[in-house]
Amino acid sequence: MKRFMLLHFGFEKPTQEIMSAWGKWFEATADRTVDKGGFHGGAREISAAGAKDLPMGTDSITGYSIINAEGLEEAEQIASSNPFIASIRVYEIM
Repeated sequence: MKRFMLLHFGFEKPTQEIMSAWGKWFEATADRTVDKGGFHGGAREISAAGAKDLPMGTDSITGYSIINAEGLEEAEQIASSNPFIASIRVYEIM
């Protein structure tokens, strides 16, 4: 098995339906989940020019999860079953 990081993008105020869908997804993928991660609140970007606040929107990273999968295709299948807000990026952890 390989490990993959799922970066969750997009912010929407959590509703009972959204939280329920996420709970069901975590239950369905429990045998593959290494780290449920968490949801992020405010964020800042730090660069050589200084730091700035990042607004919450559809391009915001709002959480992460780490899963086990045989390969990228299987990780993609697992990610596509997630009730994501905007999108999910899948990265293999080397």
